[in-house]
Amino acid sequence: MGEIRLEELSASNIAAANTLSLKPGQEQFITPVSYSAETTVTDPAAAWQRVARLDDKVVGFIHGNFDPDNEHDEFRACIWRINVDADAQGQGVGRFLARALAEEARTRGFDRITVMWEPGTEGPEAFFHRIGFVDVDQTQYGDIIGALAL
Repeated sequence: MGEIRLEELSASNIAAANTLSLKPGQEQFITPVSYSAETTVTDPAAAWQRVARLDDKVVGFIHGNFDPDNEHDEFRACIWRINVDADAQGQGVGRFLARALAEEARTRGFDRITVMWEPGTEGPEAFFHRIGFVDVDQTQYGDIIGALAL
C-alpha cells in the first residue's frame, strides 16, 4: 500500500470525490459530497474540505467545519461528513482524514472535535469509537454526538 496524501477539495478532484463507492447498506448514512461543497457558499471561511489520495486515486473525503462562535458547541469544530471508498475501507484512510482534521482543529486552538451520526448496524459508530470518539449527547432527532478530545 502506498502513502495516503491530503489534498484540498478542488475542481480537479470533486468528480472523483462524488463517485466514491459504498459498501452495501452504507448508502442510508451518506449524502453526496456536492451537497457538502455547497455549504461553503454560506461561510467559506468555516469549511475545511479535503480528499485523501492513495496511489494517485481519490479514496476519501472529509468536510470539517470550524466556527468558534457558533451558539451550539457541537458545531464549533466538527466533522460534517467523512466518506471512504468501499475498496479503501479498513486501510486507515478514514483515520488519516479524521486525524488531519483534528490537527487542523488543534492549530486553530480547539480542544476537541465533534461528529454526529445516525445509529445503525452499517453506520459509522464503530469506526468513530475505534478512533477515539466518545458519545457525549444525542440530538432531538436521535443522532449521536461524539467528541474527540485533542
